[in-house]
Amino acid sequence: MIVGVLREVAAGEQRVALVPVGVAALKKAKLDVLVESGAGVSAGILDQAYKDNGAEVVTKEDIANRADVLVSIRPPTIPLKKGQLSIAVFDPLSLPSEVPAATGATIFSLDMVPRTTRAQAMDVLSSQANLAGYLSVLIGSTELKKILPMMTTAAGTLAPAKALILGAGVAGLQAIATARRLGAVVAAYDVRPVVKEQVESLGARFVELPLETGDSQTAGGYAKAMGEEFYAKQRQLLGDVLAEMDLVVTTAAIPGMKAPILITTAMAERMAPGSVIVDIAAERGGNCELTEAGKTIVHNGVKICGPVNLSSNLATHASQLFSKNIQTFLLNMVKDGQLALNLEDPIVSGSLIAKDGEVVHPQVRQKLGLGEAGS
Repeated sequence: MIVGVLREVAAGEQRVALVPVGVAALKKAKLDVLVESGAGVSAGILDQAYKDNGAEVVTKEDIANRADVLVSIRPPTIPLKKGQLSIAVFDPLSLPSEVPAATGATIFSLDMVPRTTRAQAMDVLSSQANLAGYLSVLIGSTELKKILPMMTTAAGTLAPAKALILGAGVAGLQAIATARRLGAVVAAYDVRPVVKEQVESLGARFVELPLETGDSQTAGGYAKAMGEEFYAKQRQLLGDVLAEMDLVVTTAAIPGMKAPILITTAMAERMAPGSVIVDIAAERGGNCELTEAGKTIVHNGVKICGPVNLSSNLATHASQLFSKNIQTFLLNMVKDGQLALNLEDPIVSGSLIAKDGEVVHPQVRQKLGLGEAGS
């Protein structure tokens, strides 16, 4: 079986789906690996490193014609063929109509891997969100006109900056840890009371609001979308907390849905001039009403940063983590060097989006307004 690693062509995408050590792992499992020339350059990986680990460096056309399995970060831009298998992040709940089901290829979307203990090593959303949470605080610290730690000098003592992290998922928890390491006084809020212990274990204060959260977490560990009445009350109560903060990082995202608005214009206007909001949900519409994806704007003296594809800016380590995710995912479906798709495996069935020319994933079919697969 031949695995093809494609060079990413999307604007701003610097990662590569498989790093050289991942090639070696696939070779050990009796798979041959083709790598498109230059695939790893933006992540600091030269073609020779792939060759040294047993890969054959070829053209995009060679991969299109010879590979049984295509691996990439973004959906492949080459025409897929019936019988080929494509593994990438297709974002099928947000972009269901863009799943190339009609090609007859078997499509797996890594962002649909279920959040279970066994699947942790395959969870690209978590591995990449971890890096995004880290970088979001660094961005905020450079945009802020204050330092984050307390500093005592002969000229006087500087008070530490106050940081608020909204959303305590993987990205939020890493943002908390990073802000704490840099010396900020950190508070965090999440609609899920169950994460309070995790927040406090990192040395941050958990902000508790008098809201009825009910069943606020999905079986997969994500925050559930709440009603507009809940968000309106939440914004009213959070406004007082925000007004005291120097740096706010927002991380709330719900798969397949627009990000909830946590910070309105009026709330941002209560923050002191020079304060900074880093909205890492910008690609999903943003948690701040003022956010513009890919831009940093200033409103009433408050900077609102809307960075996109944050993990790509840490391409070397982001690729390393993604590669381990994809390597583990693929090898879970390989036996004696050949594909062995076990649809009874929830990891396989949960991430399988299309097969034999038809969208088969129930949630994606629902998004497309289709009935049950095969009906």
